[in-house]
Amino acid sequence: MSLIIVGTMAFDALETPFAKIDRVVGGSATYAAYSASYSYAPIKQISIVGGDFPQEEMEELAGRGVTCEGVEIVKDGKSFFWSGKYHMDMNTRDSLVTDLNVLEQFNPVIPDSYQGAEFLLLGNVMPSLQKQVISQLKKRPRLIVMDTMNFWMDIAMDDLKEVLTMVDALVINDSEARQLSGEYSLVKAAKVIRAMGPRYLVIKKGEHGALLFYEDKVFSAPALPLEEVFDPTGAGDSFVGGFIGHLAKSGDLSFENMKTAVIVGSAMASFCVEKFGPIRLKEISREDVNSRIARFTDLSKFQASVL
Repeated sequence: MSLIIVGTMAFDALETPFAKIDRVVGGSATYAAYSASYSYAPIKQISIVGGDFPQEEMEELAGRGVTCEGVEIVKDGKSFFWSGKYHMDMNTRDSLVTDLNVLEQFNPVIPDSYQGAEFLLLGNVMPSLQKQVISQLKKRPRLIVMDTMNFWMDIAMDDLKEVLTMVDALVINDSEARQLSGEYSLVKAAKVIRAMGPRYLVIKKGEHGALLFYEDKVFSAPALPLEEVFDPTGAGDSFVGGFIGHLAKSGDLSFENMKTAVIVGSAMASFCVEKFGPIRLKEISREDVNSRIARFTDLSKFQASVL
C-alpha cells in the first residue's frame, strides 16, 4: 500500500506585512508530502525540478519516507519560481513573478515501482497533467483526491471538468467552489460540484474552517484561532496532504473517518502558516500534531440540554 503525490516542487519569494524572504522551497507537492509524512509512508512523489533544487531537500524528504524516483531533475534547468506579496488581511495576495522554467516541460511519468498505489493525490497542477497521471495507472487507486485552483477554471475549464469525472474527492476553497459551480450558497455549490463527479467535496474557508460534503451529509470543521498568521502560502497544500495522509494510514474511507481527516488536514495547515514555507512543518513532532488535533477536538466539543 502506498500514496502517490503529484504536484510542483519549487522556489518562492514571499512578502507579508510583517516579514520578507527572497527564496524558500515551496510547491504543492513539497508541502503536501511533508504534511502527509506525519501520518503515512511510503509516499511516492511525482514532479519536476531544475538542477538548482537543493539536494539536501531531497534527502530530508527521503528521510521522511518520500521516494523521489518519479521526480524528473533537469540538471541544466531552473525550478519553478513564484513571488507574491500578501495584503494586511493575509487572505489576499498579488502575484509578482511567475517563472514556469522546467515546469513548462513537465511530462509526468509513473515509474513501475509506483504502480499499484492505493491512494493518489493530484496536487495543484494543470488538469491535463492530472488526467495524464490517472491514465498511466494500471490499477485504479482506492481513493483519488484532487486539488485545483481558480486559474485552471479560467483557462482550462473543460479539462478540469473531465478530470472531475475521474476522481473521488475534490478539495477547493470557498471562492473556487463558487466559481466552479456558479452558485453563491456553498450548500448549493456543493450539490452542483458533486454532480460533476467527486463523491466527496471539501470546501476550505480559511480562518472560518472547512466543510465536508458526502451524499446528504455535511460536516463543519472549526478553524483554530491563531494570534498570528505568518505566511499562508502552502496552507491548502498542507491541508490536503494531512487529509489524504490520514486516510492512507487508516485505510478507512467512511464518512466518519473523512471527518477526522479534515481535522488532521486543518491541524497541519495551522502549523504551516506559523513560519515561511514548509519550515514549520519540518520542525514539529508527531506529539505536536496529536496535541494540535486535540485542540481542534476541544473547539467543537460541547454539551447541550434539550429545552
